[in-house]
Amino acid sequence: MLLKDKVAIVTGGSRGIGRAIVEEFVREGANVAFNFLKSEEKALELKKEIEKKGRKALIFRQDVKDYEAIKVMVEGIRSEFGRLDIIVNNAGILRDKALMLMEEQDWEDVIATNLSGAFNLIRASIVTFMKQKSGNIINLTSVAGIKGMPRQVNYSASKAGIIGLTKSLAREVGSYNIRVNAIAPGYIDTDMVKDLKENFKKEILKAIPLGRFGRSEEVARVASFLASDQAKYVTGQVITIDGGLAM
Repeated sequence: MLLKDKVAIVTGGSRGIGRAIVEEFVREGANVAFNFLKSEEKALELKKEIEKKGRKALIFRQDVKDYEAIKVMVEGIRSEFGRLDIIVNNAGILRDKALMLMEEQDWEDVIATNLSGAFNLIRASIVTFMKQKSGNIINLTSVAGIKGMPRQVNYSASKAGIIGLTKSLAREVGSYNIRVNAIAPGYIDTDMVKDLKENFKKEILKAIPLGRFGRSEEVARVASFLASDQAKYVTGQVITIDGGLAM
């Protein structure tokens, strides 16, 4: 097991890519905490599944935009498990619109959740990591943060910010044996892709050299690798999982 007895936090862990990462970490032996905002039923269902597999799970209804709430979550996890090894900043939202139609709130909500949300969990965890001289931070960015996407100036800006955060922090905390990396998924077969119009899906597939959408478990396996000692000389990197879309 790559992550035997490690303790991880995954934000937005009740569905989609976040859920796949939680399930993969548990499969590799980790105890996992995750937050959710709306999908309580899915969160409770996942918690039961984890416990059936003999691992521990904690769930929190917390908004990543609220630093004080996230700090309470981290303190609760440390109290319950006695340690913290891995954090995964996965929580994110979309508010896609052409810039000329984008309201100030559309911009602020996306930046606050996707970028400031990642800052909040890192800030709440970093002192613990520095004191124990170990820690692993994985940030979910996007191909939108690498190549930009039309009607996504807010989302692309937030995800480009994640890349800057990742590289800067990796330099800042490397001497404390803390690794910081990012994963940039392309079009992954989640609810977001399923909701796209069929003609738009066909156009996207034409632009993907591998000719298909990605799967959540493919992202999760890369997260598991980055979280493990197999990647202990990897930091400050952005690993793109997009079938070749952004190359």
